[in-house]
Amino acid sequence: MQEPELHDLSDDADYAASQQHGSASMMRSNSGKHSSSSEHDGAEVIYLKDNVTIHPTQFASERISGRLKLIKQGSSLFMTWIPYKGQNSNARLTERDRNLYTIRAVPLTEVRSIRRHTPALGWQYIIVVLSTGLAFPPLYFYNGGVKEFLATIKQHVFIVRSADDANVFLVNDFQNPLQRTLSSLELPRALSVASGQSTSVSVGETSSDENQERTSGDVYEGSISSSQYNERQRQRVHDPARDLSIQVLEKFSLVTKFARETTSQLFRDNHSNGYGAIERRSNNQSPIDYPQKASSDSNKVPDKSPVPPDSLEFDKVSLVWGKPRQAPLGSDEWKTFLDYEGRIMDSEALRKRIFYGGVEHELRKEVWPFLLGYHAYDSTEAEREYLRAVKKSEFETIKRQWQSISPEQAKRFTKFRERKGLIEKDVVRTDRSLSFYDGDDNPNVNLLRDILLTYSFYNFDLGYCQGMSDLLSPILFVMEDESDTFWCFVSLMERLGPNFNRDQNGMHSQLFAITKLVELLDIPLHNHFTQHDCLNYFFCFRWVLIQFKREFEFDKTMRLWEVLWAHYPSEHLHLYVCVAILKRHRSKIIGEQMDFDTLLKFINELSGHIDLDAVVRDAEALCICAGENGAACIPPGTPPSLPVDDDGLLLYPQQELDDVL
Repeated sequence: MQEPELHDLSDDADYAASQQHGSASMMRSNSGKHSSSSEHDGAEVIYLKDNVTIHPTQFASERISGRLKLIKQGSSLFMTWIPYKGQNSNARLTERDRNLYTIRAVPLTEVRSIRRHTPALGWQYIIVVLSTGLAFPPLYFYNGGVKEFLATIKQHVFIVRSADDANVFLVNDFQNPLQRTLSSLELPRALSVASGQSTSVSVGETSSDENQERTSGDVYEGSISSSQYNERQRQRVHDPARDLSIQVLEKFSLVTKFARETTSQLFRDNHSNGYGAIERRSNNQSPIDYPQKASSDSNKVPDKSPVPPDSLEFDKVSLVWGKPRQAPLGSDEWKTFLDYEGRIMDSEALRKRIFYGGVEHELRKEVWPFLLGYHAYDSTEAEREYLRAVKKSEFETIKRQWQSISPEQAKRFTKFRERKGLIEKDVVRTDRSLSFYDGDDNPNVNLLRDILLTYSFYNFDLGYCQGMSDLLSPILFVMEDESDTFWCFVSLMERLGPNFNRDQNGMHSQLFAITKLVELLDIPLHNHFTQHDCLNYFFCFRWVLIQFKREFEFDKTMRLWEVLWAHYPSEHLHLYVCVAILKRHRSKIIGEQMDFDTLLKFINELSGHIDLDAVVRDAEALCICAGENGAACIPPGTPPSLPVDDDGLLLYPQQELDDVL
């Protein structure tokens, strides 16, 4: 496969201007501060910018401002962002909140890319994406300085503009031993594991640089590929069909540990480390009465630890913990929601009914298009039939676009060949245990391939990413019709598309929201994750990415999805489901003092062993208990960010999450 052409920054007028006056003026204006900051064994501050701010929530009062620095230590370049102390009088914003966001001495060798945003209105901001695929929250430059920031990096690190996106700048420094080691690994995609191939074999005949492009954390076209097994894992038997991301997550834990260990001695600050310290709770308690952690400064962790009680314990005697589940919605009851022309008279009542019981399988083909937004709730049956005819014609037009590509054209269409190859490899291992997809030359497997290829042409910017076949499979199983399946999938991807963006903003915002919800709803569990370097919540990655598809049996997955699509009592109920699962296993997690690696293994092995009805009940209760405080924990635009639209279809072009954050 041919490497995409990379463009040096010398062609950027912004950088040419900043080279002449921007960076120089920045250095002069802060020259008095550099001498005092160079006392850390020769470390030198080469860039410093005040009033760089993050927006944790939609509330302006909760924005956190701080100081951004680039620090040169020998031949290494580090980035830090330290929030100001006492800069906000809002009691809701605790010191622990600030520590959570602190960026501590991140080496630029661990940075995959930097994305620059210059909106017509508002402040410029950047998104820094690590080589692991995680991204820091957007950093807003209230007083400008983005050009100078990137120009300063360019003076010390090899940085080039991406050929795919002019606002993305790739950071490549292979002089670092760890980075060079990771980039030289031939990490296989999940196919190698699933088919029993050696994990040292990469997909196709690719160079090590190309493997670095594929495996350095991009969700776009395969970030959930598997890493090499470590020695401990080679001795165990895995179910590769469920092991979608466990290896890459464990590799992530090694990288983050290395970064912390190698930088902790270089840089020290009066601020406490947000990843290692436990702060005392603020006197301003939340409405939920949290128990206190007995000790926060003990460095020695016993094998077994007393488990603090859960103030929201699952006590069915003293607390009505989630309402009982009901029987699925049947055909006769469904008709009572329709008027004589086929309109749904009370969409809220319908969604509430589906939330508590789901839908009988024979009825899903009729109900799912409403839940997904393909059909409007107030549309008549005649209008829906007309829409289906129009959309079928549009689908066929899009499908013919890739079908008309000749073999000769395909030889000169690298992106098409890559996407087609990835899709063909993924669909042959998607839900093959079901009779619907079983057997050689199964026509339904071919339909999966055709729909995914058509979608890659419909949304060419997003294209195809591993995991999309998991989201499409149940929809095709229910709808059966190719065109209806495609447009229902389009509607679903309008909500979940940000999960697959290259900057992983959609995933980052959801993992961040889970962090804040656990802190709100279970402070001892949050403290445990803080002490054991688990605050990135990357162990929830697979749950969120494909909506628990690998955690439940196929029929239970369909029932869970229609519950989530009902958007009752929250459009972000899936985040509360994550919290509910963690809370149900809090005693084991805390009692066994699970660290990041152990927790990854434990979460992966929960697949197939989660009580769906109990977890949904718990998630509902947690959502009600959290109330407005819980809603405030979820950044605006967090997927699924598009509510069900009663007035029309959700078939407009995908909006990037970072445009609304």
